[in-house]
Amino acid sequence: MQIQYQRALAGQMASVSGEEDHFSSGSQTPLRPDAFAMSAEEKVHDIAYHFRSIMHTLGLDLSDDSLKDTPMRVAKMYVRELFSGLDPVNKPAISLFNNSYGYGQLLLEKNIPFVSQCEHHFVPIRGKAHVAYFAGDKVIGLSKLNRIVDYFARRPQVQERLTVQIGQELQQALSTEDVAVIIDAEHMCVSMRGIRQDGCSTVSSFYGGRFNNASVKNELLLQLK
Repeated sequence: MQIQYQRALAGQMASVSGEEDHFSSGSQTPLRPDAFAMSAEEKVHDIAYHFRSIMHTLGLDLSDDSLKDTPMRVAKMYVRELFSGLDPVNKPAISLFNNSYGYGQLLLEKNIPFVSQCEHHFVPIRGKAHVAYFAGDKVIGLSKLNRIVDYFARRPQVQERLTVQIGQELQQALSTEDVAVIIDAEHMCVSMRGIRQDGCSTVSSFYGGRFNNASVKNELLLQLK
């Protein structure tokens, strides 16, 4: 299946940092071949060891009651929560149902909240995803759209890649090109560091199949207003 998509919503996609090039060369998260050679528990202990060294280098007193367990807390958070989307065993099972009611119009799930982590600075990206598709013989359980967004968000990301990964996953799951994904997100690497400006957001999009038709795209955008 040939996949067509736009990397950015025309006239709206822009880099807001003014410092880094956020272009990503592929839609797959860059993982080493041995990414899963260690168990999750081994990764937790390894990360805790190295994070303890980081804290020590920063001059923190790791014997303090408030800090002594922080390396392990951070390690567990990384492996089991923030970056759980790196492990394919956590990929949500897709529930499809027969389109017995013959619905053939646009289906849109709006305002799906997510939190990801910028792979350039490991600080949060917070935003909302809007996911749309045209149903064929099958429809997907609505909560699965949220779970797919969450799964791909829970890894070090750039917004462009996140947008494409969600769109391609849904095209494959639904066996249709007719999928659209729009993400509007705030990057903490803009508000917390660098230029340190609040209120900036980045919009990215993925349009496949019928969504490349101007009238269909306009219908989708009107639904989002």
